[in-house]
Amino acid sequence: MTSVKQDEAMVNAFDPGRLADCDAETRGMIERRMRLLGPAYRLFYENPLRIERGCGTFLYDQNGEEYLDAYNNVAGVGHAHPRVAEAIAAQAARLCTHTRYVQEPILRYAERILPSFGGTLADDGHIMFTCTGSEANDLALRIAQHHTGRNGIIITSEAYHGNSSLTAGLSPSLGRRAPLGQWVRQVPTPDSYRLPRDTMVSWFLDHVARQIDDLERHGNGLAAFICDSIFSSDGIYDDPVDLLAPVADLVRSRGGVFIADEVQAGFGRTGQGFWGYRRHGVDPDMVTMGKPMGNGFPVAALAVRSDIVAGFGRDRRYFNTFGGNSVAIAAAQATLDILRDDALPEHADRVGDYIRAGFAALRKRFPVIGDIRGAGLYVGVEMVQDPASKAPDGVLAARIVNGLRNRRVLISATGLHANTLKIRPPLVFTTADADRLLHHAEALLDELAG
Repeated sequence: MTSVKQDEAMVNAFDPGRLADCDAETRGMIERRMRLLGPAYRLFYENPLRIERGCGTFLYDQNGEEYLDAYNNVAGVGHAHPRVAEAIAAQAARLCTHTRYVQEPILRYAERILPSFGGTLADDGHIMFTCTGSEANDLALRIAQHHTGRNGIIITSEAYHGNSSLTAGLSPSLGRRAPLGQWVRQVPTPDSYRLPRDTMVSWFLDHVARQIDDLERHGNGLAAFICDSIFSSDGIYDDPVDLLAPVADLVRSRGGVFIADEVQAGFGRTGQGFWGYRRHGVDPDMVTMGKPMGNGFPVAALAVRSDIVAGFGRDRRYFNTFGGNSVAIAAAQATLDILRDDALPEHADRVGDYIRAGFAALRKRFPVIGDIRGAGLYVGVEMVQDPASKAPDGVLAARIVNGLRNRRVLISATGLHANTLKIRPPLVFTTADADRLLHHAEALLDELAG
């Protein structure tokens, strides 16, 4: 079999060129995977994992070995949560069909979730269901382009918004070989570690204005600004929180719409506001969501102002065979109930603060920890060559990610230089889990320093 060199753009990826380093059984499975699934699929870690079971904050391999999962944000309420599993099974045994029949559960879910958005969307918004966050972002952008009569889209420099044809074209984090769309423009990452806080808002606003000017100069104009409020692929930046509201005002004044991509930051991931954009005091025109919405079951959605979608609904209609199907709604409803019944957003704030404080303590011993960021249970720990220059150290970050994997603790990395440790566990992560993460991080940093 021909070896395929791993695309260096993907963070924390297994290199098939090192297949010979794997044990015989794993090597055989990866070879079958490459033959059957093709070259586009990727595996995590230098030493790939074979996972067969999950429960709460833990994953288990084929030998029953336990791994602390401090990375997978899809299982927001914990792997294999019994309430979600029971809701899926009960509904699947009764009915699974599309949205072109009148059904009570989808209406009940819409009535429950719309108020959570606050502002205009809570008072006069609709929710439209898809299967994935990519579909939700694709639909949001199609509606924005129809509503404005323009095509221009502004994103941040390392954004990820999906893998459809449209959304891949505005996801520079997919790599330098993945072309951006003709009408896509980028603004720099709001790097709170390196840029002065007192001028960051005006600096960011100026960059957005320049890109709007450029879109208009080239004869098309602005349809939408889309942003992930935790800037997850850019390197996890939670502050300043007065950054996005002025951008939303500017975008609207220039005829565009503001889309909050909450696929990663939403559903309590970033704390008590439930949605990441609420930390910024912004009132978005649309909100997209997915990933943890069904705790692993494929369900996603778009919330949109009624006046923005009115023309699209008249001219185009919308249907998705599997989006919002009966079983998907059952999974989403169970997940939403657990998030609220167990106060998981509040829990995320407490445990997230605990983790950040733990890494702050480690920074006193290990100055290669340059910055510690995040909100709720979305934590970024930036590794640098030295604190004076703040030069990124992606090599060290990769050694930490893979070193922790060998200690059976799972995280990843993010950012332009892949030097920010990305820690985003299930929201049921406990302080005991955090202690285990911090213990192994300290032991590994000691080992690497020696």
